[in-house]
Amino acid sequence: MTPDGYNYKNLPLSQSLDENILNIRRILNNTSDLRVNDFEVSGIKCSLLCLEGMVSTDVISKLILNPLTAVKLPDDVTPPQLFKHFNSRMLLGIDRPVLIFYGDLIQRLMSGFALILVDGMDSALGMGVQGYASRGVQEPSSEGNIYGSHDGFVEIVRSNMSLVRRRIKSPFMRFSLFSVTKISSVDVVVAYMADRVPKSFVEKVRRKLKDMDIEAILSSGYVEPFLNDTKLSFFSGVSVTERPDVFCAKILEGRVGVLIDGTPFALVLPALFIENFQTLDDYAFRPYYTTFVRWIRYLAFFAAVFLPAFYVSTVTFHPELFNHTLLVTLAEAEELTPLPLVLEALFVLVFYEIIREAGVRLPKSVGGAVSIVGGLIIGDAAVAAGIISNPMLLVCAISVTASFVVPSLNQPVTVLRFITVITGGLLGLYGVALTAAVMLVNICSLESSGAPVTSPLSPFTPRSMRDVLTRTGFKQMGGKPAWIERLTGVHISHEEDRA
Repeated sequence: MTPDGYNYKNLPLSQSLDENILNIRRILNNTSDLRVNDFEVSGIKCSLLCLEGMVSTDVISKLILNPLTAVKLPDDVTPPQLFKHFNSRMLLGIDRPVLIFYGDLIQRLMSGFALILVDGMDSALGMGVQGYASRGVQEPSSEGNIYGSHDGFVEIVRSNMSLVRRRIKSPFMRFSLFSVTKISSVDVVVAYMADRVPKSFVEKVRRKLKDMDIEAILSSGYVEPFLNDTKLSFFSGVSVTERPDVFCAKILEGRVGVLIDGTPFALVLPALFIENFQTLDDYAFRPYYTTFVRWIRYLAFFAAVFLPAFYVSTVTFHPELFNHTLLVTLAEAEELTPLPLVLEALFVLVFYEIIREAGVRLPKSVGGAVSIVGGLIIGDAAVAAGIISNPMLLVCAISVTASFVVPSLNQPVTVLRFITVITGGLLGLYGVALTAAVMLVNICSLESSGAPVTSPLSPFTPRSMRDVLTRTGFKQMGGKPAWIERLTGVHISHEEDRA
């Protein structure tokens, strides 16, 4: 509906070319980027419409304008015959939808299509000649790897579809593209393997996307809450990835992926908690080394969440846990600081978050200077002034560095670190243990699209443990069924897909 109350979405086109052009200008409120090119073929008035900057000038000149100027038909040709000639006899584009409603016409026009309207026809011919400015395929910025591919998703959803298709050349690989949101009509794609995912699950995801009550999608974070079944939890049942190879690996495991036009981050569901500790390089390294590195990640997660709280609680309430030499060293260091340990830890952690946020938001040319000034100069000055102690700074630095090992859990780790420090400073190790128990219960109670987030640890699946705490070779992991079938107990056969 336009600002003046004109409801056009289900309104059919008129046979009058002038009326159609007038209605399109009214719907778009005479926007400056609308281009209307009038021409005649065999005495019949026609118009070529496009939005400036949304179409490729070279493509539209070679594939549309030049062929249209060369059309030679008898003078007694009728509008239906001319329209059929354009659609059937001239290859003006690979994607040539016939549009009969203004809603579909405006949607295609704003997606980079050129439109041909013929006087006397109540339909329009669309041609996919998109050519808007876009970023080329580059290495992902948020997920590094050593042996994996170095191409990542981009903002153009159709380019992302091609990156997936290059890796999964199977007739069961399906893409379902449709538009969502009320105002912006953003294109989203539901990607899945038809022989491994229940149709009911795919339809459930599609329904959630179509029922989203938002006006626009400017990042994947707009969509994630609508797909996430987990509530009142720090952890999500939807994973986010910028890597096509990771996306394809999860699709092959029976997951459903969502690609969104305008963002390079794809969503995959259901997501499992253990996937945060797995990387693509794990399957390129030797199994023994992968097992070692994976345990390092588990250790880093616990250090990131609990190390500052453990230090604060033990020094404050349980100093007998330290040997005499270490206890004397810590006591001498903390004796000179004016703040209680819990406030000192919170001060250091908040200061780090300020530096990190400043480094992220500032331009890259000055982001490094923030780290140097904040981490070295201010940190050293704070220790020299006796505001914070060296042991506390070291403990918080180790915790913060450990959080970088599992970047997908950065958000929950950051908040949980503060919570555990507060409970540890108030209740000692009992508070830390209580917080850990609450966190564990919360994770175990979560489900993502019917699959327990803690799978395959709980419920325990022995066969799947070959790729959790350790990783066996590919020969031993061969023949593993799709995750969604194993976790939900639903078997999808090829016959069901054909039906």
